[in-house]
Amino acid sequence: MPPPGARTWSITVGGMRTVLVIGIGAGDPDHLTLQAVDALRRAGVFFVIDKGGDKDDLLALRTEILRRHRPDGDFRLVPATDPPRDRGELADADYRDVVVDWQDRRAALYRTMLTDELPDGATGAFLVWGDPSLYDGTLRLLDRVLDGMPDRADWRVESIAGISSVAALAAAHRLILNRVGRPVLITTGRRIEGGLPDDADDVVVMLDGRTAFATLPPEQSKDIHIYWGAYLGTSYELLVSGPLDEVCDEIVRVREDARGRRGWIMDTYLLRRGEGQR
Repeated sequence: MPPPGARTWSITVGGMRTVLVIGIGAGDPDHLTLQAVDALRRAGVFFVIDKGGDKDDLLALRTEILRRHRPDGDFRLVPATDPPRDRGELADADYRDVVVDWQDRRAALYRTMLTDELPDGATGAFLVWGDPSLYDGTLRLLDRVLDGMPDRADWRVESIAGISSVAALAAAHRLILNRVGRPVLITTGRRIEGGLPDDADDVVVMLDGRTAFATLPPEQSKDIHIYWGAYLGTSYELLVSGPLDEVCDEIVRVREDARGRRGWIMDTYLLRRGEGQR
């Protein structure tokens, strides 16, 4: 039996190839679960997708996680540049076409990385922000790539849960997301532009690059409380909360200033209609 802390991954010629999709949390290295730490120690190859831009902070988090939990250094990093994607103002139909095209090119990249860099019997890993099940396409792309391989039966994919930005936002603001007998909607900024659904009183918004909360009609915004957070879990975390019509301009300003300083921003927020109701 190996001693505590010993590596548990191994390579068997002709054996099953395993791909781990490990949720690494929203931004704090301490977000890693014990299951995620164990998965890190199993992997011999880490696939790193470079999304470009000024995101040195994100690279530093990955580096810190590996430094803490794989001090042996007995692994390989396989970097690749993410295919470019148009992130400008697009109509819904054009947006879908752009995303499908980008997914096709990313799937081709994953296929090349896996077949060229992960030998028989080895274990590789993708480190993904937050939780693999929530607005992250890695699992879907892997299924698509592997389903097209003639040796599909020789591949296994495992998903390791992580702390999502939604959970980190709730903890930072000391929130309970649901209220008695009511649902919670998790969606994107694009889906709320112009107004919230009539039947949703608690709406968590992710992937909002265009401050959609500022586009809500006055008859809605006057009754909405917002809980906003950016860089959740990091030492430079930003939090703002209050009635939307009172703090909207402040959030827009804080967001723009932060993005200008760091070169990137990731934010999540809860819009709550009827604050104070149970």
